[in-house]
Amino acid sequence: MRRSLWLAECATWVIAVVALTWWTATTFANRTGARAEIARFAVAASASGFGETRVPDFQLWSPHKIEAWHAAQTTPAPLPLGVLRVARIGVEAAVLEGTDHATLDRAVGHIAGTAVPGAGGNVGIAGHRDSFFRALKNIAVGDAIDLATPAGAIRYHVESTWLVTPDDVWVLDPTSSPALTLVTCYPFHFVGSAPQRFVVRAIRSVTDAGAARDH
Repeated sequence: MRRSLWLAECATWVIAVVALTWWTATTFANRTGARAEIARFAVAASASGFGETRVPDFQLWSPHKIEAWHAAQTTPAPLPLGVLRVARIGVEAAVLEGTDHATLDRAVGHIAGTAVPGAGGNVGIAGHRDSFFRALKNIAVGDAIDLATPAGAIRYHVESTWLVTPDDVWVLDPTSSPALTLVTCYPFHFVGSAPQRFVVRAIRSVTDAGAARDH
């Protein structure tokens, strides 16, 4: 009986040590990954004079997306194409290439086939409705959107918002003048696969030179 109790106690201690080791390693990896991601964001932002980015404000995020963001920090990511900020509603995120789940768990994504951030034409950027882009529910016509890229800082102003179906890809068509199109699922708090898309169309400000830097 004593031997059984001793073995049980040893097993309990082994499990506790393994659990503590796993928690310590995971916490360290998350924090190290987060610092590395923020550093990458800062490289792009610094190159454009935009300023430093911050860890996301999780206030509006779903618990699932907060967990996904932390998990994403344990894997390396490419340098961002830019940093997107809508100061009035608290949106700030790195812009990475692509719109797969792994990309959108850690940032917002440049939509393939649209203009590259920093270039002319229609720049398409997608984000999850329950993480980085949930605050878009509060966006309004006239709001300033700043996009920092290694080539410089660009300011846009919101011209219109639309509700469309997933098949309405015309919102990403090329434009004759510089534009920015943000896309996320809608309704924002819908459970399951959302039936619509919320689209923000912004046009480049005529006087955007240095605007994002001074904001």
